[in-house]
Amino acid sequence: HGYPPFEGTASFRKAITNWYFRRYNVKLDPDGEALPLLGSKEGLTHLALAYVNPGDLVLAPNPAYPAHFRGPLIAGGKIHSILLKPENDWIIDLGDIPDSVAEQAKILYFNYPSNPTGATAPREFFQDIVAFAKKYEIMLVHDLCYAELAFDGYQPTSLLEIPGGKDIGVEFHTMSKTYNMAGWRIGFVVGNSRIIQGLRTLKTNLDYGVFAALQSAAQTALQLPDEFLHQVQERYRQRRDFLIQGLGQLGWDVRKTLATMYLWVPCPLGVGSTDFALSVLQKTGVVVTPGNAFGSGGEGYVRVSLIAECERLGEALSRFQQAGISYHFLSLK
Repeated sequence: HGYPPFEGTASFRKAITNWYFRRYNVKLDPDGEALPLLGSKEGLTHLALAYVNPGDLVLAPNPAYPAHFRGPLIAGGKIHSILLKPENDWIIDLGDIPDSVAEQAKILYFNYPSNPTGATAPREFFQDIVAFAKKYEIMLVHDLCYAELAFDGYQPTSLLEIPGGKDIGVEFHTMSKTYNMAGWRIGFVVGNSRIIQGLRTLKTNLDYGVFAALQSAAQTALQLPDEFLHQVQERYRQRRDFLIQGLGQLGWDVRKTLATMYLWVPCPLGVGSTDFALSVLQKTGVVVTPGNAFGSGGEGYVRVSLIAECERLGEALSRFQQAGISYHFLSLK
């Protein structure tokens, strides 16, 4: 018992940097380039409070994980939404950002593999976004919370792998996804030491850090053999394939995602996200998340989670079928 160090325990920070080197061949200083967090959501939002002043302009994708735009809004910032498009595979098109906007922007939040879309971005995109941020002197905030939930041989890219990435950015991770520690409230941020120090300074006035026992547990998780990771990845791959096949039998053509624990599913023709989600809940008792909860750019889609076993997912599909719900037909009555 007792208050942990504000900067986290030395052993957990070392485990973080060792994990980073093992996964990405990136060397980090555990004394300044890694900071434990009360979950990545806390860190993402508090980073905005640390750096965004009223009126500052922040770039955020749309759709996006809500903390990416709500944190800056809470801090008094202004959001320039970068509309993501299915025809661009839900990847940010930097060419869509006007020069006049980029010149004013202070921070750019982004997230690949993506929640909610499940999109992945090639390494070339990361090189382009680093060059873009350096040109316009923008801080990059990359949310890599699905770093290890990847399938079919795909390996997500770290911002810090890219030359110059650490000069202008930080990367957030959570223990909730890969290591099934949701609710434990533990994650971490790595990258530029000056940016991290600003976040740490704010947090010393808001919290006392993560309970030391949880840091010890997270340290153990990061040191697990790769066999554990492969089992987790295979579990989610099986669920992905099972659900895509089942939805296909109901008329949906859902692309096979290479990462995350979600499917990004289009609503039936002519039905909006909220109406579809409510109708599914009322008719089947199955919960899906309306895409517009992640911003206006998510309208027309719902996010479906893969956190349940295939047997449970099969029950959801059976209820869809019994209720007459398919991609080509949905009665809202």
